[in-house]
Amino acid sequence: MLVETLERNGLVAILRGLRPEEAPGIGEVLYEAGLRVIEVPLNSPSPLDSITLLRRLLPADCLIGAGTVLHPAQARQVKEAGGQLIVMPHSDPQVLRAAKAEGLYLSPGVATPGEAFAALDEGADVLKMFPAEQLNPAVAKAWLAVLPAGTVLLPVGGITPDNMQPWLDAGARGFGLGSGLFKPGLTRDEVARRASAYVRAWTQGHTHRSR
Repeated sequence: MLVETLERNGLVAILRGLRPEEAPGIGEVLYEAGLRVIEVPLNSPSPLDSITLLRRLLPADCLIGAGTVLHPAQARQVKEAGGQLIVMPHSDPQVLRAAKAEGLYLSPGVATPGEAFAALDEGADVLKMFPAEQLNPAVAKAWLAVLPAGTVLLPVGGITPDNMQPWLDAGARGFGLGSGLFKPGLTRDEVARRASAYVRAWTQGHTHRSR
């Protein structure tokens, strides 16, 4: 379901710093804008509470997950909170195996081809290219020339509506959106405005690539 969901809208909301009391309002505006994958990093305030609230509130076609997952035991905690996806800044095989055992989708962070191949061997569903600021679209294109056909790369870090097109042209199939989309203190209206700008860029980028 993760890959199919990203095919429809490849934007992953990274809600670092989200507080549980903000979760319903922010989740609603992101869903209304068209985003269908939402991640609450575990270094946010009471992240498991936010994950539970988002899962209860949003329709089943929206996947809810946890980011900055660093320890194997956290996979069970995320599942018990209602999470469906594990996102990591790295690709620790112990964490990947624990998440796989819980039946969760896996999006580990990779910064080299070796890490990418190793993560796929552990069952990764999609690969988070992180930090994207240290990589570039040419790197994505080169990776995709050697990685298994159908590999899903999601650049994360410094992604804006204005710099998505070169990544899409190189073969990226989605993006993780951090502070450019959400940061603590932003109003619902501001998050909605930012989400709409990203969705417009995503839609235009796909139209351009399909020509």
